[in-house]
Amino acid sequence: MLGARAWARRREVLGFAAVGLVAYAVDLLLFTYLRGPAALGPLTAKALAFVVACTVAYAGNALGTYRHTRPSGLRPYAAFFAVNVAGAAVQLLCLAVSHYGLGFTSQRADILSGAGIGMALATVLRFWGTRTWVFRTEGRFGSWTG
Repeated sequence: MLGARAWARRREVLGFAAVGLVAYAVDLLLFTYLRGPAALGPLTAKALAFVVACTVAYAGNALGTYRHTRPSGLRPYAAFFAVNVAGAAVQLLCLAVSHYGLGFTSQRADILSGAGIGMALATVLRFWGTRTWVFRTEGRFGSWTG
């Protein structure tokens, strides 16, 4: 049987994942709309979709997963945004290493490295950064693993 700390950690991980899925859907749908009917360029569309998805993710985590931390002011949002930019950089780095460094240039390899491996590593970074720097709980010491 799981103890109280294990249940709390499980709820935290599941809440973070649920919010992340909603933010991912917002990013994908908005990017698709901005590239299609709105006819924006790919970088502009992606940048706007990223900012909106980050805002949705922050609100979901602040009002849901980490509501007990009571974040206030711009500092938590700025830290959350920075953590998400770092996660995006991890995804791009995985793609760049695979495509340009290792020479795996097929579409399948790009998807696996960027959206597969890169997304997995970025999600771990985002979870750790969000819990450590954005929604820190007073009195919580150590890593999320124990």
